[in-house]
Amino acid sequence: MRNLTPLILAALPLLLPAQQTFEAASVHTAEPGNLKGVRGGCRGVDSKTNSADGVILPIGRCVISDGRLSHLIGIAWQLKTMSMIENAPDWVIGGDERFTIQAKAENPKATEAELLGMLQNLLVARFQLKFHREDRQESGFSLVVAKGGPKMEKSKDDDVTGIDPFRKDNPTRTISAHRYSMPALASLLSAAGPGNVTDETGLSDSYNFKLIWNDTEGPSLFSALQQLGLRLEPRKVSVSYFVIESAQRPGDN
Repeated sequence: MRNLTPLILAALPLLLPAQQTFEAASVHTAEPGNLKGVRGGCRGVDSKTNSADGVILPIGRCVISDGRLSHLIGIAWQLKTMSMIENAPDWVIGGDERFTIQAKAENPKATEAELLGMLQNLLVARFQLKFHREDRQESGFSLVVAKGGPKMEKSKDDDVTGIDPFRKDNPTRTISAHRYSMPALASLLSAAGPGNVTDETGLSDSYNFKLIWNDTEGPSLFSALQQLGLRLEPRKVSVSYFVIESAQRPGDN
């Protein structure tokens, strides 16, 4: 049975304590002729990386460029794939309209979780976003450490987080990752791999690695992960879908 969690959203920003809203925030429509693809994120005082998608982020800020509302929702609610968003209007999930967000927390020691909460509240307020979550049990995989332990290079403090671009329509997938955490890898595999993947490695460090697989000609993803000292275990996983009830285009502010 589906577990529905309705959220009362329209009045929510008015009820939040001050620390759950940004000191200053702007949402602007991105210029169509200058789009470079969605990039950026939020960096709290406890964030393990200093950048997102190759963009250096100041502490205490959320900086996101050229994102559809679906991209912004994915970042704010930490969704693994866009397929977890349902009932989205065309302009939200696949249209040409993209947005840039610049936001600063009043507290310079705000955590990443606090910043993401502020970003959620900002999207609710500026896009008049109403939604609910639906939790479902589905077939998926757990990412775990293989026998012998991980075989990846630990990242250095000055490494910039990101992955080299790869094409989903190319049968040979190559992921060159820099300063990547295991939860981030699980999210990436959820989008590029055989199904929803949850991180159960217990590894808290970030790593640099290259992962190459071709499920037709080999090596398979399962074999390629073994070379990193990781493996996928089939099991039922809980997937929380983000079901949009309504959303409005924001005015620039």
